[in-house]
Amino acid sequence: SCELDLGVRDVVDRCWEELRLIRVYTKRKGIDPDFSEALIVRGNSTIEDVCDAIHRSLKDSFKYALVWGASAKHIPQRVGLGHVVSDEDVVSIVGTKSGLAAK
Repeated sequence: SCELDLGVRDVVDRCWEELRLIRVYTKRKGIDPDFSEALIVRGNSTIEDVCDAIHRSLKDSFKYALVWGASAKHIPQRVGLGHVVSDEDVVSIVGTKSGLAAK
């Protein structure tokens, strides 16, 4: 079935479900998000987890994040490190140091 691609998509989808993986897209200030490259994190991940996935020191200079997507109550929603992201959310991280604004 692998040679004929029978059910492979179903297996991949099942793996994503069982591993509880979600896609989060990053957005830089003034630039549209790149939907061809997602950050893969576990379900129930927070903005803090997203910061750690980008770079371990990012949360040290974290000020707030803007979120677009299912987890946002309004678009965009300004959130803190404890905000839980949903599949296909777009996140823009704003830091306290100049030049850090958004990834």
